Amino acid sequence: MIIKHHEQVMRLTKPTLMPFSPILCEESDLHGDLLSQQVRDDISKPGNLPNFIFGDLLTLPQNFGNIFLGETFSSYISVNNDSSQVCREIIVKADLQTSSQRLALSGVNAQPIKLGPDESMDDVIHHEVKELGTHILVCAVSYTTQAGEKMYFRKFFKFQVLKPLDVKTKFYNAESDEVYLEAQIQNITPGPIYMEHVSLEPSPQYTTTQLNTLDEKDKATLVFGKVNYLKPMDTRQYLYCLTPKAELYKDNKVLKGVTSIGKLDIVWRTNLGERGRLQTSQLQRVAPGYGDIRLTVESIPASVPLENTFNMVCRVTNCCERTMDLTLVLENRIPSGILWCGISGRQLGKLPSSESIDLPLTLITTAPGLQTVSGLRLTDTFLKRTYEHDEIAQIFVYNNEANV
Repeated sequence: MIIKHHEQVMRLTKPTLMPFSPILCEESDLHGDLLSQQVRDDISKPGNLPNFIFGDLLTLPQNFGNIFLGETFSSYISVNNDSSQVCREIIVKADLQTSSQRLALSGVNAQPIKLGPDESMDDVIHHEVKELGTHILVCAVSYTTQAGEKMYFRKFFKFQVLKPLDVKTKFYNAESDEVYLEAQIQNITPGPIYMEHVSLEPSPQYTTTQLNTLDEKDKATLVFGKVNYLKPMDTRQYLYCLTPKAELYKDNKVLKGVTSIGKLDIVWRTNLGERGRLQTSQLQRVAPGYGDIRLTVESIPASVPLENTFNMVCRVTNCCERTMDLTLVLENRIPSGILWCGISGRQLGKLPSSESIDLPLTLITTAPGLQTVSGLRLTDTFLKRTYEHDEIAQIFVYNNEANV
């Protein structure tokens, strides 16, 4: 005896607005009255916006549609008993097979049920899609007939998961040890998307500051404008500044070797509110190479009057594996808008590996305009090697009579 069952699987998606395509003409034209009457009788015609391309009605999807990475796949499963007999011990299982794993979506701890003639059981499953490529929804039904015979059948539903966004990153390593991240996000879906949330989750060694808002009237607004959406194939740049935590400065080796920056977390919605979310893997930067000695400017004024002295502080860090015995040499180049003041050739003493020393220095301005600080030399007395540091910083020199 054959007991008939049939199983239906439908994808649950948001409806779409019914399109309205009117044929416009003058009523004095041939058949003008007929065409105008057809437009008036069209059920998809919008009520308050005549001749608008979308109507007031919603339409259900006519096909499976596209599924993108990061979206939630929802499906409706219905099992119906088409026979004239009672079926017992019915168990429905739904699994999702990907290229790397098989996920159980329903029926893991399901209790067997009984269906009489023309009765049905329904289930709705949800799954956040986290892999690209081919996915197969496997629905399996097992039951026992009235005669005690064990029956089993399966159905397969195959679909592709597509990539919704193209994310590219660029890193800029600043002299102050800050790292600037530029993230370029491109919409490669066929429709517009609303960018609900884009943030950078930094690694434990950094704190992050987003640079994508403007402070206006005690309220931060996005630099992209009030309408925060991306059209198909549009690209948007997001900028973030990552600052090393204070304890990281104590160990130059650790700071130098940090390559993991963090993860980008992106949340978007489609035109009818369907949510999608992507989180990138750990973003990696190329750690900057400092050489044996690293020189950074700790403090310097932004502007100085002409023919005046000013002070700056430079920090010298020993980045090699051995102790260095350093000598400071200050070279003045003529002509130059800034000249060094002080003793050249003085001994700085021994500087152990990964340690730092601050150098207070004095200079005098001799020419107006934007001037560059150059000519600082550090000599390792053991290896007789000189490390030249030019274009250390820039400063604006102005006449005393000018208003700055």
